[in-house]
Amino acid sequence: MPQHDHDHAHQHEPHAGAATDGPAPGGEQFWDERYSEQARIWSGRPNDLLVREAQDLTPGRALDLGCGEGGDTVWLARRGWRVTATDISKVALGRAAEHAAEAGVEELVDWQRHDFSQSFPEGEFDLVSACFLHSYGDFPRDRILRRAAAAVAPGGVLLVVGHAGGPSWNPEALADIHFPTPQEVLEQLELPEGGWQVLTAAEIVQPMTDPEGRPATRPDNVLTVRRAA
Repeated sequence: MPQHDHDHAHQHEPHAGAATDGPAPGGEQFWDERYSEQARIWSGRPNDLLVREAQDLTPGRALDLGCGEGGDTVWLARRGWRVTATDISKVALGRAAEHAAEAGVEELVDWQRHDFSQSFPEGEFDLVSACFLHSYGDFPRDRILRRAAAAVAPGGVLLVVGHAGGPSWNPEALADIHFPTPQEVLEQLELPEGGWQVLTAAEIVQPMTDPEGRPATRPDNVLTVRRAA
């Protein structure tokens, strides 16, 4: 499923009719092979909704869940964040590390390989970013996002960005997949009452390009919540 300007796809990128032959969908080998198919899968630019939601935050410690080839990680590090960047794929992490080195921010990044269904980074973070954290197979996204919320430091922010449907050139492409709304994600997080403030909860139509390079759009959901200090 072409993502184009949607740059994360690390433990994500679900589509209808995923292949059942070969490595188990969503596993480490699956994603290593997926990334190995091309020299680069994503543009290297940060996700637009991360930029929109995080550009005014004071840099501190950030956790990038599913960093892929490092577009978001490098953007955060360039702004002074110390980033723990995680992905299930060693291939993706290697490319992301090269991207950070080229940008001169490698000393600000701690690269960690995690299968989030099995392990999760330790520590507390001022920003936890989960952009397009979808996946094939049996992927416990709700549980992972609750763990992500638990990793947010007092006064910190959790950002969850996900698709809301198919792209404009093929709106029925993912008709058999339910993408949770921001309100549904908020309910799935099971945040304690009075302990968090909702900063953004919206569906946003994002500009992108279709496989032929023509202007197109895609609806995405964004939820940003701040933990009480």
